[in-house]
Amino acid sequence: MRGVVKIAAKKFNVLVNGVWCKGCSLCIGVCPKNVLGLSDRLKAEAVNQENCIGCRQCENICPDLAITVQENESEAK
Repeated sequence: MRGVVKIAAKKFNVLVNGVWCKGCSLCIGVCPKNVLGLSDRLKAEAVNQENCIGCRQCENICPDLAITVQENESEAK
């Protein structure tokens, strides 16, 4: 189609180190898209990964450095 430009949509993975996470839930409270929740073991986990906008607020607030936000490139649909 003429004039249509496909751009790559940014997707993000939120990784939580369960050994380092103490379950303080600061990350859950700061996430604007409700990506994180507490697991049965009372550790943070990504429950709505597809909603992540990559703001890294969870990564920055974590006192235990247990969260990493990674950017992945995927083709827009």
